[in-house]
This record gives sequence, C-alpha cells and structure tokens, in this order.
Amino acid sequence: MIVLHCLELAHAQWKGRQGMEPVKWMVETLGIHELWLFILSGLLLNVTPGPDTAYIIGRSFQLGWRGGAAAATGISVGCLVHVFGAAIGLSALFMASSAAFTVLKWVGAAYLLFTGVQMLLSRSRPPAEAAVAGNETSLARVFWQGALTNMLNPKVALFFLAFLPQFVAAESAHKTLAFLALGLIFITSGTLWCFGIAAFAARAAGRIRQSAGAMAWINRALGGLFVYLGIRVAMLETR
Repeated sequence: MIVLHCLELAHAQWKGRQGMEPVKWMVETLGIHELWLFILSGLLLNVTPGPDTAYIIGRSFQLGWRGGAAAATGISVGCLVHVFGAAIGLSALFMASSAAFTVLKWVGAAYLLFTGVQMLLSRSRPPAEAAVAGNETSLARVFWQGALTNMLNPKVALFFLAFLPQFVAAESAHKTLAFLALGLIFITSGTLWCFGIAAFAARAAGRIRQSAGAMAWINRALGGLFVYLGIRVAMLETR
C-alpha cells in the first residue's frame, strides 16, 4: 500500500511536468543525487565475479542458455525482494530485531547447506538422460534456488540498506520511490550482464555437456558453493 501510494503521488507530479526529461525528473523529484556515480558503482559491482556468477556459469554448463538465464532471473528476483524491503523500511526494521535476524540467518543457512549436500550426494547421469532433465521443472528449480539463495541471505539485505541511501537526499519526500528506482537500475544492469555471462558460458560448454564425468564435477562444485554460502551465512553476526 505504501508503494502504491507513492506511485500515485509520483504519477500526479509527472503529469504536471511532462515536458521534463525522465532522468531529470527522477533526480529532482525523488531526491536522487550523483546518479552517474551510482550507475558506475553498480556496473563495477555487477561485473565483479562472485558466488552468483559462479552459480550462473555452472547452470549454463549443465543446462545451456536457458539454465543460466533461469539462474540469473532467480537471483535478480531475490535481489528485488530486498530492494522492496529496503524501500518500504521492512529491511531496516527486520535488521533491528536480533531475533528476526537470527531466524532469517539460520533458515537461510539451513536451506543453503541442505541444497549443497543434496547436490554433492547426487549421482551423475548419462548425457542423454541429463539432457532430458533440462525441462521446465528443472528450470523452475534452478530459478527458485537462485531466488531463495538471495532472499534468505541477510547479507544481501544489509548491502541494499547500506548502498541505496548513499544516493538519496535525506530530505527527500519520496525515499520509497527513490530506493525502488535505484534498485531497479542496479538489478536491470546486473541481469543484462548475467544474461551475457549465461550465453557465453552456454556456448563454451557444448562439449562439456556431453561428458557425464564433467557434469558430475560441475554439480559437485555447485554443491560446494552452496555449502560455502550456507556456512558464511551461519557465521554472520547479529546486527
């Protein structure tokens, strides 16, 4: 409801300033400053390799472009949830509660560890059977793994809470919309970059997908990645 109310206010102000360029309107009305620095910082953060990149590459190797794209979309949706949380203040309230932070931390860690161990213990499939596995159900699983990995990670929420306010004026009357606008810019550029990574990895992995042994090692590597992330989330200190 808060977001909808802010959107209605913004729409009314936009109708009164239809001659103004969208970027100028966004900067002046929403109180966003140093937009160029935000975009540059976002691009640098998005192109820096990390666990999300490793997950997208691994799924692209396994399932091709569609698998990598599903992983990238899931990761972006998970980030979008935290952007909405930061925009409406839920993330700040959530992080202020030691009990809530602890619950999210342990739920996230348990999910990551369970997924990782499950992947480590899974058996390799012949190439033909592995190709059949790349169906809609598998893509949905890949999507939700990427989404939940971010949704249940308090560190992602802390990142957006620390990063977005630096580019919004303290006196802005539309902080919610400003956070949403900046978050969407950040996520859009990141998603496009991740799609590019997925396409490149899928093209480079044509022969790898024909080897059951290589696919098994990729699956183990992804399982190890989830276990590592689970341990890292479990070690986060209460804010």
